[in-house]
Amino acid sequence: MPEYSGRPADSFRFKNILYAKRIGRAYVTFNRPHVLNAVDGDTLVELNEAFADAAWDDDVGVLILTGAGDRAFCTGADVKEQADEFLGRPSNYWKWMGLFIQCHERLRNIGKPTIARLNGMVVGGGNEFNLSCDLAVAAEHVTIRQVGAARGSVAAAGATQFLPLTIGDRRAREMLLLCEPIPAAKCLEWGLVNRVVPMSELDAAVEEMADKLIAKLPECIRYAKQQLNFWRDLSWHLTIGHARDWLSIHNLSGEVAEGMQAFVEKRPVDYERVRREAT
Repeated sequence: MPEYSGRPADSFRFKNILYAKRIGRAYVTFNRPHVLNAVDGDTLVELNEAFADAAWDDDVGVLILTGAGDRAFCTGADVKEQADEFLGRPSNYWKWMGLFIQCHERLRNIGKPTIARLNGMVVGGGNEFNLSCDLAVAAEHVTIRQVGAARGSVAAAGATQFLPLTIGDRRAREMLLLCEPIPAAKCLEWGLVNRVVPMSELDAAVEEMADKLIAKLPECIRYAKQQLNFWRDLSWHLTIGHARDWLSIHNLSGEVAEGMQAFVEKRPVDYERVRREAT
């Protein structure tokens, strides 16, 4: 029978994330800086385990999610894994997508407030992790970008659902259809983040916010989150199941093949050829 309590953070043997607990905080760090903190299947498994542990640990009042280094918070799915394991294999992608969905459901329903510490570029699924957190503090050099429509995917695991609620319909369409990076100052203006500070002040700003959150009543915080999640939960649960299946089948598409091949070969996507072949 489970003990319904958290474990010491150093008892986990994570390889792709860092996990620490101190002074009422749980820190989860994407730790793949060599690929700009992109997430693969193994990373998702570890994130799921860390989020579940933090949810059960009554000594944890706040979870802080960030990335290793100062270049990237998270750049979404590891495209090399996507190309090697999922291109032309819808069943494999469907399994990976299940892990990704589970991560976001655990993060949003963790029962305590969460802060995204945005230390570098936030791209694709990385922004979906940002959106699944309650609050976000960004360093001044950060940009946030959705790239699915330019690379062969659709940001249907959080961004299409949550961006219109967070920044408004027109701005969401701008991000999702133009796929251009949004600088930190504009992210603050749009409401995509709560604070923007110099990189040298990022930790202090995050810790100050964490202190304020810990100085609240935990049961009230938990239920406030539940109520605040209403519209997100509604849009998520109405769309995520068929999004998972469509994205899986879409791995048979020439659009996906060209987008991933262009990324691997470090060249622009040949949009004209894709359009010609579709007619």
